[in-house]
Amino acid sequence: MTNELLDQALVEEATKKSGLVWVRPEGAAAARALWHVWHEGAACLVGDGPGEQPLSGLADGGRAEVTVRSKDKGGRLVSWTARVVQLAPGGEAWDAAVAELKGKRLNAPDGEAMTGRWARECRVLRLEPTGTTLPLPEDSLAAVPAPTPATTRRPAPAGLPRLLARRRKRT
Repeated sequence: MTNELLDQALVEEATKKSGLVWVRPEGAAAARALWHVWHEGAACLVGDGPGEQPLSGLADGGRAEVTVRSKDKGGRLVSWTARVVQLAPGGEAWDAAVAELKGKRLNAPDGEAMTGRWARECRVLRLEPTGTTLPLPEDSLAAVPAPTPATTRRPAPAGLPRLLARRRKRT
């Protein structure tokens, strides 16, 4: 019983303090970073509308794996399983969640009208902890970067400052 309470407290405190969580819907290969608000015992998300984050793969009644990172260092703190609950627009739970989300939404294109847009065009989800925390992986899970023709900037050649100085004197 004590471990369950400690796990619950860790999930709540870590998720509450982190503005970003990594969410992997059940059956998906990769996790996605999503901004959220911790409200009444769950992580609340808004998305799937124009200008909002994608929530594809997260279905009402489904499950997801949530990984919480440290806000200051960015390292993984805890992973937990969640039950996905979609809130109906206009309901009491929806209004309470949207009131919290509205205060944390940065750079909204429509300001005060965003809650109406969310009701018409977006989904508001609650990721409710199931009480199960997952063991942290032994390795880093870092992926190899994709090949690209882009290069890293190299130091300026030693003679370049002199060439640039000569050009300035001529004009």
